[in-house]
Order: sequence, then C-alpha cells, then structure tokens
Amino acid sequence: MQNRATRTLIPAIAWFWVLSPAAAQQPPDSLQYQSDFLSVALAPDQPAIVSLSLDSLGKKKLGPNPLRPPGAAGTKFILGHHGSTFSYRAAGTAATSPPAWTFEISNRGIHMRSEYSADHPVPPLVLNFDTHLNHATLLGLMNAEGNVRLPALLHMPDQGTLRITSNTAEEVILGYNAERFHKPRQSEDYVKVTFPAASAARPLRDYTLEVVTIFPGPADLAEDPRFDGFRRNWLNIFQLSPHYRALANNAASDVCAFTLFEYSAVAKQTPPLAPGLTALDIVRQTLDRYLQGMKGYGITGYVFDDPTNPYDYTDTYPSLLIAASDYFEGSKDKSWLKRNYAGLKDWATKLLGMDKDGDGLIAYPESGNSGSWSHKLLPPPLQFSKHAANWWDDIGFGDKDAYGNALAYRALLDMANMAKQAGHREDSDLYFSRAEKLHAVYFNTFFNPATGVLGGWRSADGVLHDYYFTFVNGVAITYGLVSPKVGNELMDHLLTKMREVGYTHFEYGLPGNLIPIRRDDYLEPRGEWGGAEKEDGTDGFQIYENGGASACYVYFMIQALYQLGRHEEADAILFPMLRAFEDRGFQGIGPNGRSYDWKAWDGTPYGYEGLLVDGYMTLLAVLSR
Repeated sequence: MQNRATRTLIPAIAWFWVLSPAAAQQPPDSLQYQSDFLSVALAPDQPAIVSLSLDSLGKKKLGPNPLRPPGAAGTKFILGHHGSTFSYRAAGTAATSPPAWTFEISNRGIHMRSEYSADHPVPPLVLNFDTHLNHATLLGLMNAEGNVRLPALLHMPDQGTLRITSNTAEEVILGYNAERFHKPRQSEDYVKVTFPAASAARPLRDYTLEVVTIFPGPADLAEDPRFDGFRRNWLNIFQLSPHYRALANNAASDVCAFTLFEYSAVAKQTPPLAPGLTALDIVRQTLDRYLQGMKGYGITGYVFDDPTNPYDYTDTYPSLLIAASDYFEGSKDKSWLKRNYAGLKDWATKLLGMDKDGDGLIAYPESGNSGSWSHKLLPPPLQFSKHAANWWDDIGFGDKDAYGNALAYRALLDMANMAKQAGHREDSDLYFSRAEKLHAVYFNTFFNPATGVLGGWRSADGVLHDYYFTFVNGVAITYGLVSPKVGNELMDHLLTKMREVGYTHFEYGLPGNLIPIRRDDYLEPRGEWGGAEKEDGTDGFQIYENGGASACYVYFMIQALYQLGRHEEADAILFPMLRAFEDRGFQGIGPNGRSYDWKAWDGTPYGYEGLLVDGYMTLLAVLSR
C-alpha cells in the first residue's frame, strides 16, 4: 500500500549546473534535481539520465547513484528548459518542431515524452545499472523476448520503487536485459532498462515514473521508524530475470525452482503493484515457465547436462507446489488451477516417487554418508563432483533430509487442497494421507535426544547428522510438524546453544548451523567457501554455508518463535535485522571482493551474489507480530 505516513510537503528542490555536496557522485556539468523522494541528473549534451537515486519513504536518504554514464552522443542536441521541464532537440531542428525527448521532473516522479521527427531519428533512453552498486530490477509481465509490458515497476533495492505507466493507448513494452560475468567486481555486470523512443510507426511515446511505496500490514507500520527497512524493502525479494523470464536470485543470476515458495509467500501478502498488475501475476508467470518445461537450478538438466546435478533436489517439487497453492489461494484463479492441474499432479507424482522405501519420507539418491562426498574439484564452471539434496547444497544433506521433508509435508497438504478445489477428490485423499504418513514418522526420524533438537539428515547408513541447524528446526515448527510443546523444547535447546557459542550479531542474520560442519559432511573443499582441512571443520567455520551468517531462512526461526508466543526472543532477532535492511546491510560488494549476503560472525563478507533475494523473506515475519 502507499506509505500513509508520507504527507505532501513543500519539497527542498534545486537544479545545479555544477556539483553540489549532495550530488558528489554525479558527472560534471550534469543537471541535478533533488527532492525528499528522488535525485535525478540529466546530461547537458543528449537526452539521457546520468544519475538516479530514490527514497520511497521521503526521508532524503538518497544515493548512491548506480547508473553508468551514457555513451557518446551520436547526434548533437540543443537543451532547452522552462522551470523543471527540459527538452532536447537535435541541432539544426527548427524551434517549432517537437523535441526528441522532454523531461518534466517533480517531487515524486518523472514524466518523459518522446516525439518523432522525420529529419532526425530519436534515440531510445537507456538506464544502465551497475549491479555492484544496486541490483535494480524491472517487475512486470514479460513477452517472449524477455521485455516487460507496462504498467511495471522499476525497483531499486534499499532505495525504493518507481511505478512506470504510459498514457498512450497502444501496448507499451520496455526493453530489459541483464548480465553477470561470474567474477568479482566485473565492471561489465549490468541491468539495462530501455525506454523506446518515438518512431514513424509510433510518433509519440509517453512515460510516467512515480515514486511509490508498496507494503502490506496495518497503517501504524508507516508511523513507526523501526519498520522503515520493512517498508522500503518489502519488494526486494522480487527480482525478474530477462534471460529466463522468471523470478530469480537477482535479475542477472540463476532461477532456482526450490526458492519459488519464498517469493510466493511474500507475493500473497503484497498489495497491487499497479492497475492490472500484482506480485502474484509475476509468480504465476514464473510457474507457467516451469509448467512449460523450463529448467531451473534444482531440476536435473538446468542450463546444461551438469554431471554434478544428476537428481532433482528434495525441495524442488515441494517449492513449486507450495508456490502454486499460494498463487491459487491468493488469486482465486480456479481456471488457472484446472488448466494446469495435470502439470501440478505431475510434480506431486515426482515428489511422492522420492519415497524410495515406503516409510512416508522422501529421500535423495545420494547416501549422505560421511565421507561419501568427493572433494575433487572439476574444471570450471563445475565446482565439485556432485551436489547435496537441497538449497544448502554445500552441506552433505542426503538420503532422508529433514528440511526437504518439512517442505514436502506442507506441499502435500497444499496439493490435497488444490486437488479438492479442482474436483479431484480421490487425488485429494491420497495427498492428505501421504502428508499424514510423513508427519507420523518425521519427529522420531530426525529428533536427536543428545542435543534436544532436530538433526539435518539421516544418511543411508542410519546416522543422524546434527549441527544445530536453525532453519531445520524453524521450518518444522512453522509448518506444524511438531506440537507447540515440543516446539518450545526445541527452541529452548537451540537458543541455549546459540548463547553458548556466543552468536549475538543478529544484524547479520543467523548462521544456518551453530557448530562447524565436519569436513566429511561438507562438499566444498575450498576455504573461501567454508571448506576445511581439519576433520572437525573448525577452520572453515563461519564462512558461507559452514556456519556463516545470512538473512536467508531466518524467517522460519522468527516465525516459529512468534507462533510459540515467544515474542521477546523473536523481536531480539527481527529488529536488528530490520535496522540492517534499512542500512543496506545485505547488498553490495565488500573490500575483499565478496558480497554481504553472507558474513562471518565479525561481519566479513563471504557471499557472491551481490544481492540474494532469499533473505528478504524475513520481512514476512513482521506481519506475524
């Protein structure tokens, strides 16, 4: 919803022919406009935006500018202006002819108009974002080329959102492209958004970019500055890949089938993005891509026939089914459900087929036995000989996986409901009975009486592998696999262990595990990714998935605490994270070339995505307070 706390103010606005202190990162000789909500700089020699930063909350928290400078102008332009309206005409064009581009900038937006001239072709307007400064994304419905139809949102994580609309009657499509070159601090990494210019076929192009704040929840959230990070960053979890035409880790990164349920959970709570556009529409668009056969990470054959990924992950089909249920429940789109029921049933059949011995639990084909993971590195781009069972793929999850089974339980319940709604009562009964069967054996399979918490996986040799996994226990409680009484006992032991090991930096998120992963249970041999030379894994501890801190999956710990009525303990984790979200603590590249989506317990960055959207599911816990 709109930020109800933001009132109409007389803005502090100024145009600068030279740089002001507030515009320290702008190119020389640019023209800058600044209000409480946005800062925009235009080039003096061509129709181009050379600087753009937002503060959707209107608190003057602007910058840094993530735009790369435009290339050299192929045509000489004459700039004219009246007040805050600026127009560009090609040199030699009569003053009475229409401008190639006109910009009218106001307190909360930019209005852009392009008009065609037969004498001089009009160049498009391109915003070229440096993803090491901001992982901007374009959110909307896409065509087959990966471009985006209006209305749409240009979202800049940790800054804010521009809603883009057009007054022209015809369909308007923005160009959209992104690339990541898989090396730290590559200057070529980009997200590009292209606004087509007027042409002979379309002699007028019109665009309105309006600063908006979109978030759910009661109105008093807008009055409490503790929730600024929640309101500003609610949309951060949605990053749309132009290459895959689907939601992804970020716009220039991978699509992961096993994370779609995180996006859908947030989308289900998100107010409309624009007239005729919802976050659930974008989830549906992504589901349709998977239903049409798109491969994602976690599905065998993603990108190429990768020998390190010979099996579907245990959390892949649960994630897709939960996301489908969230879409249906949120949209009430029964026609979509009936049209795609066969595809959903195929996913459910594959999920049930993972129960290899009929005990009710799904299992991964790799044994998960200690020492069964090869540490031999393969030639790039491969890293090691095989992957583990789920999202935490550097940790040796194999055979019967507590995390994957928790998601499977939720997915089977959701599938039972979708089957019922689609008129397939017999299928519904099957999925419900299989969910109950899983539930009946879950706790006894994964509970470790020696530690008092749920372990991560029980390997084929019968050994339970327990490293005090925060996310495993959190998701089991959240999804109802244990009673509240048992849930409280699990949390008592888990939080006692957290205090014992001395983890207190909740502004970094939480470690996935509280004690080191032994070398024989960790796939990655390289120290910079948490691999260890010592058998006990201590020399790799606190790095990446080997106990590194992240916002990823912290939602489940906080949510579990709220469900158990332990609000003070939940708040103790949530509010430092909210401050970190507001302070841009989980995006960007550190001095060591690694990104802040993973950190050691002293704050040293050990991530690689630059922005990893999974962590922003944490914001969903605010609605449970």
